[in-house]
Amino acid sequence: MHSQEPSVDPRERSTRLLLLASVFTIATCGLIYELIAGTLASYLLGDSITQFSTIIGVYLFAMGVGSWLSRYVTRRLVATFVEIELLIGLIGGCSAALLFFMFESAGSFRVLLYALVFVIGSLVGMEIPLLLRLLKDRLEFKDLVARVLSLDYVGALLASLLFPLVLVPHLGLMRSSFLFGFLNTLVGLVALIMLRREIAWWRGLLAQGLAILAIITAGFVFADQLMAISERGYYSGENIILSKSTPYQHIVLTRHRDDMRLYLNGNLQLSSRDEYRYHESLVHPMMSRLSKPSRILILGGGDGFALREVLRYPDVTGITLVDLDPEMTRLFSSLPMLTTLNHHSLSSEKTKVINADAFTWLETNREVFDAVIIDFPDPTSFSIGKLYTTTFYQRLQRALAPNALMAVQTTSPLMARHSFWCVDATLRACGWQTVPYHSYVPSFGEWGFIMGARQTVPTATRLPDGLRYFTEDGFANERVFPPDMSRVEVEPNKLNNQTLVRMFEKEWGRL
Repeated sequence: MHSQEPSVDPRERSTRLLLLASVFTIATCGLIYELIAGTLASYLLGDSITQFSTIIGVYLFAMGVGSWLSRYVTRRLVATFVEIELLIGLIGGCSAALLFFMFESAGSFRVLLYALVFVIGSLVGMEIPLLLRLLKDRLEFKDLVARVLSLDYVGALLASLLFPLVLVPHLGLMRSSFLFGFLNTLVGLVALIMLRREIAWWRGLLAQGLAILAIITAGFVFADQLMAISERGYYSGENIILSKSTPYQHIVLTRHRDDMRLYLNGNLQLSSRDEYRYHESLVHPMMSRLSKPSRILILGGGDGFALREVLRYPDVTGITLVDLDPEMTRLFSSLPMLTTLNHHSLSSEKTKVINADAFTWLETNREVFDAVIIDFPDPTSFSIGKLYTTTFYQRLQRALAPNALMAVQTTSPLMARHSFWCVDATLRACGWQTVPYHSYVPSFGEWGFIMGARQTVPTATRLPDGLRYFTEDGFANERVFPPDMSRVEVEPNKLNNQTLVRMFEKEWGRL
């Protein structure tokens, strides 16, 4: 005869399920806050590997501190758990907004960033130990540990998938932060209502929770307006006409009178007033030296401006443009104010746009090109720095014809002299004959480029009509470097050390 299991009170069963569901929710919320902080730090400070590494380290350390502090909670266990949930909801929910508002001041931003990460991590670290103590009389120990840890890990998995695939592209960082602050607050309020018999002053906590919920909800609803206000100070004197976070970068378009500017992660990428100087200097020294340019490869350049210059050559039959961020190519192929500037180049029948990481795309590419134009952002992080390494240039060689030419944007030889010549040394280490040169672009100052050839660099043929800046006579002067920009001997940039990234950060960090 089998013994029957003791019946479980329905209220007790509901409480147990609520607390287990709370484990899943708070695990998801906790990792989202960590990812938001890491992403914002990489957006605003650059060097994503360093930022994510330090954010994760501080966050895990803070969780350990929180877990240790939880041992001192000996009374009012339920009330303390609810208070912690409300605090995490408020601080975590507002964290992205606070960080964006501190965007202007890098010193204050770093202090606030790590203070927020530590506070949130400490509070999150207290959650699971307190939940275990709340559940210890409701589940056997083996079931308790297995269920709590499995729900914790599954919640973390869900957060890691939701963040890049759903939250960043569709909600943005600020609205995502408010959403998960709302969920944390909701966990606290539901636990408060279910366990109010164990809390002497539950009505006061309820009022606090509802007030926090109202703040978080207002933040979620008005996130776009808050974002606009936070960016207004950084882009002083410029009207922000578009601000969008993607899984890869933060895109901002501004307008001041007749000048439209593109910023990526807070760094100026182009100004419509003088972008023609930059793009003519990048494209035409190389293209004018190709006898019959047919198949052209552009890496980066998702704005379509370098592509516009290439399309001036009638012999070109096909152009493949590889840019990581589909939102960039979508914006510059669909918004009339942008397509007017790039002459609808991304919609040309000669153009094939591929949204992929150029580093990995080269491994699968089987086409051979007559020339390549490399228009990547400056090497502000290791993820971009890999696109300036010997490994990358060696991969690129397989996609080029034996007599192919190359053009690379290579930062300022005046402001980042060692970085400029590091790119040159890296190309030469891969067997390229290089022709370094520089042009003056008012928005950037002296800017550097390198033309490369597998063999001897040929002489120029006829330039297309309608150029506003570049001339062959002027190019002779641009190949001359005064003493403060002249060649310095530096090591090539290799994938396993990425000296260029640290060099670039050091040189630009002095400014």
